[in-house]
Amino acid sequence: MDYEIRIEGNLDPRWESWFDGMTLSAQAGETLISGPVSDQAALHGLLARLRDLGLPLLSVTRVAPEQSA
Repeated sequence: MDYEIRIEGNLDPRWESWFDGMTLSAQAGETLISGPVSDQAALHGLLARLRDLGLPLLSVTRVAPEQSA
């Protein structure tokens, strides 16, 4: 399943490798992290990485692959 995770602040695209191949894009003071996540354990791992970086989580949305940004 694909997910879109929004965080507060602009995260540089060089961090993409840290998020298991997901795409990062900065938009008006926020960063959108989008792409496929294999299972719930992988999703929780991504969220833990955001927590460890101290980045404020704005939203987590599950989307159909054809709807991802």
